Amino acid sequence: MKKNIKWIICILSLIIFLILGYLVKTNNDLIIDTVIYNLISNIITDDLTNLIKFITFLGSATVVILITIIALIILKNKKIGLFMALDLITITLFQYILKAIFGRSRPIGINLIEESSYSFPSGHSLTAMAFYGFIIYLIYKSKLKYKKVYIILLSLLILLIGLSRVYLGVHYITDVLGGFTFSLFYLIIFINILKKQIK
Repeated sequence: MKKNIKWIICILSLIIFLILGYLVKTNNDLIIDTVIYNLISNIITDDLTNLIKFITFLGSATVVILITIIALIILKNKKIGLFMALDLITITLFQYILKAIFGRSRPIGINLIEESSYSFPSGHSLTAMAFYGFIIYLIYKSKLKYKKVYIILLSLLILLIGLSRVYLGVHYITDVLGGFTFSLFYLIIFINILKKQIK
């Protein structure tokens, strides 16, 4: 039953991503994007912006690469560190490919930070779901104490990283949802391929 649920989630994630991609490709101005964008513009404060910038930094290449390097150094099972690196490299390649395919322009308006690449899907959302999601899987399979707490905290981090991109004005909510859904689809397949090697 669990296996069926896993693949149902995988397929649904891909379907949602394809629907979002079609909507973005055929109509750049979506109502949900405008509504969410306008709502967020009303809650912007300097203190909140500083916090949000820190959250978005946790989904940056600098942080995830650093975590991967640390894992490669300190983990006894070097395969885990290598798998984390492979995961990061693979999702980064998908990010460049998907952004080039959809070629969506960034939002114009708030822009609390500067970004120059295409908008759909959100690279931070792709990376957060794939990278931290893989770490969640590793924790789930481990014998760590309080692992449920770590899983909840990392899940919240993934969500907040995605939402931070909308707050900062560099992504639409559909960019974030597109990033999450494609990355979840990818992550399930990635884990399924490697699960026999992860002990």
